[in-house]
Amino acid sequence: MPLIEALLLALQAVWSSKLRSFFTLLGIIVSVGFLVAVVAIIQGMNAYVRENITAAVIGTNAFQVRRTPISVGLLTDDEVKQINRRPLISLDDARVVARALPDAQAVGFQSGWPSPTSDITYRNRTVGDVLMFGITPPFQIVRDYRFAAGVPLTDPDVSERRYVTVIGFDVAEKLFGEPAMAIGKRVRIGGREMTVKGVIAKKGKVLGQSFDGFALLPYSTFESMYGRRQTTVVSIKMTDAGELDRAMDRAEEAMRLAHQLRPLEEDDFTIDKADSLVDFWKNLTRILFTVIPAVVCIGIVVGGIVIMNIMLMSVTERTREIGIRKSLGATRHDIRRQFLIEAITLSFLGGTLGVLGGWLLATMVSNLTPLPARVTLWSIGVALALGAGTGVVFGVYPATRAARLDPITALRAE
Repeated sequence: MPLIEALLLALQAVWSSKLRSFFTLLGIIVSVGFLVAVVAIIQGMNAYVRENITAAVIGTNAFQVRRTPISVGLLTDDEVKQINRRPLISLDDARVVARALPDAQAVGFQSGWPSPTSDITYRNRTVGDVLMFGITPPFQIVRDYRFAAGVPLTDPDVSERRYVTVIGFDVAEKLFGEPAMAIGKRVRIGGREMTVKGVIAKKGKVLGQSFDGFALLPYSTFESMYGRRQTTVVSIKMTDAGELDRAMDRAEEAMRLAHQLRPLEEDDFTIDKADSLVDFWKNLTRILFTVIPAVVCIGIVVGGIVIMNIMLMSVTERTREIGIRKSLGATRHDIRRQFLIEAITLSFLGGTLGVLGGWLLATMVSNLTPLPARVTLWSIGVALALGAGTGVVFGVYPATRAARLDPITALRAE
């Protein structure tokens, strides 16, 4: 029997029992759709972290000298205890790094976690839970801040502990309506009056979380109000990304000398760049990738068993047809191929419907929620291969059983 004829017969058999075929394929459709949708969300998140969050958190062409690594969530208890014994990163460390990297575009210092929040009040208007950050002026360059109005914080603001602030776009919009209206106004933060020097241009939202609801204070002013943070950070911006690795080595050498570490002693600080944040996220998503195959395999196996049972039922129902075909010269190979192709066609259709369902679900998630989703070609290929592979694995036994039927016995069947 030619392959095309076997395929047409398989499609005819599926079409003649549309409802039964659909319920037969339901397990495969759900499993494949789940695989495509979840992988799309994870891939979208990976790309989103790489393209947006790393720049928002660390900055472009930048790296950080930190007390705690970005991947702190994946460390053991002993490693966390060891990190907690490290000295705090200080302004002196920032000056050491700046001297070691005279070619750096900017070396800034910032307060770290936990970031305090405060209400900002202007007359009868209040914006609540605004994130407060204490910084040195170069930090604004590291983070590529553009100003919608006003000017940045300056070195005299830090050295003279001035009560001035630069606010995010959302804060300015809620308090003043227009960013330009905020400049020179006195707002109340933490019970103290401060003059607004500048408004940072809108950065937008990341995963539904606004990146414009914050206020920057001179680090000296911030420290007098909120105390010293446990995770102060030195941020360094280089002119070109190709300079990062060499600059990180020089910063590490300068920090080791400043902390008087012996050659065999481990660093009591961490140097991270955007790749570390991406790797940290990928380690988290790798955990999901270990769970997904187990869930998908369960659904595929269940769907495959259903297909096998339906194919066995089909063999029983078509026993007389098989006998007629054998009496007309069809060989065991022809009968086996006919039923195997029917099983593969059935499962491949289930895989195709699952891919379409997963793609639609991923599109809905991307459009209706903050979660990004990107359907990748390799996930579609894996999904279709799973569908076809299920037909091969679970279709062999029914096809073999059909091929072994005795033609005389088959012709007597009613």
